[in-house]
Amino acid sequence: MTDAAGKKRKPHSLLRWVLWVQLGFAVVLFGSDLVRVLPQIVAPSNAPQMTEPLRPGDQTRRFNPAQLPEREASPNSRPLPNTGDMPSRLMFEAVQWEGRDAVTMTGQIQAGDAARFTEFLDRNDTPEVVYLNSPGGSVTDALVIGQAIRDMEAETAMSDADICLSACPYILAAGTSRAIPDGAWVGVHQHYFGENIALPAFLAVEDIQRGQGDVMRYLDTMGINPLVMQHALVTPPDEIYILTQDELRTYDFLPESAEATAN
Repeated sequence: MTDAAGKKRKPHSLLRWVLWVQLGFAVVLFGSDLVRVLPQIVAPSNAPQMTEPLRPGDQTRRFNPAQLPEREASPNSRPLPNTGDMPSRLMFEAVQWEGRDAVTMTGQIQAGDAARFTEFLDRNDTPEVVYLNSPGGSVTDALVIGQAIRDMEAETAMSDADICLSACPYILAAGTSRAIPDGAWVGVHQHYFGENIALPAFLAVEDIQRGQGDVMRYLDTMGINPLVMQHALVTPPDEIYILTQDELRTYDFLPESAEATAN
């Protein structure tokens, strides 16, 4: 214990080794996160603003769910008027619209909103149609909400001024039929799936791949062509790829018939 060679310091050497390992892990974690966000800080998206007109082949726009332009829907095109600022989490409201039981679903999709939607359905009549206006959010909750909509065989719909971006198209996909008028924004981009803050990004590849697989199986179940994901996979999170009406038909969000789309 009192050896001049320093045997008493062995526990301290082990402690220092553990601390160095923890420090190294922290550096890797910080570095992986920095690599992910640095390109957006140093060279932010040069894509046009959301308000710029869309043209086929020019459909990628800058995306910030907290800074979306307000748009006024055409008269009598949806159950409720524009609510102003987009709610920070989904807001559900049961309404009667054109003689049918309907639900409006407005706001960002947060973790736990799927459970809130289940509770909402328990308190209200089963809707025939769900109207969507959302910039997206939690993919996991969107898939659960979408499955609930399909299980009750409801339709999904938007007005010409509504948006359905990021994870929201997975809810839109669940409708037994989908009303998406010209002017509505339906957009996709890359997602994070169950991001684990305790692990660096390079160790989460398996979770990301599993998440993409879950989404593609879900879309196929809902009758949507999973090839729509090709646009999501190449569009970074600070941008959004807006699908044209032709693409919505190509990927089976809308029927092929232009006459049917207008109804």
